Amino acid sequence: MKKLYAAFCKAELAVCGVGFILLVILVFGSAILRFLRISMAWNIDLAMLLLAWVSFLGADIAWRSGQLIGIDLVTRYFPRKMQKTVMIAVYAIILCVTIVICIYGVRLAWTERLRTYQSMPIPYSLVSLSLVVATFSMSISTIGKIRDCIRHFNDAAVRTTEEK
Repeated sequence: MKKLYAAFCKAELAVCGVGFILLVILVFGSAILRFLRISMAWNIDLAMLLLAWVSFLGADIAWRSGQLIGIDLVTRYFPRKMQKTVMIAVYAIILCVTIVICIYGVRLAWTERLRTYQSMPIPYSLVSLSLVVATFSMSISTIGKIRDCIRHFNDAAVRTTEEK
């Protein structure tokens, strides 16, 4: 199971990287073509699709690797076990929110399955699916964070993702 999750994480990182490169190329190419008075509307639509996928997958990658901002101004003065208890509670809230977003994202993708882009015959639900995939992946990452926090509950220091 760990190998499958590690392969999924590598694939997600690769898709996000390739998508970002394509996004930059499309936006830059569209600007050059617009300067030359050549209109290609599908460039912008495809760039918006890639932006949704890259931003949501990038958020999951940042969440998994501990690169999102965290505020511990108050909790840093708590005892270690209290810090870990608060951390588990916050992770549980994040897990509930990601599950709710994933469920409603599936509903949104289903309702938008017939709507297509103006310039491409691609269903608009692909944008909504980026939200579903990313929040599902964030849920799995959050479950892993909760498991690690519970596993190391009695350790002397608070372990973060960066310290692993």
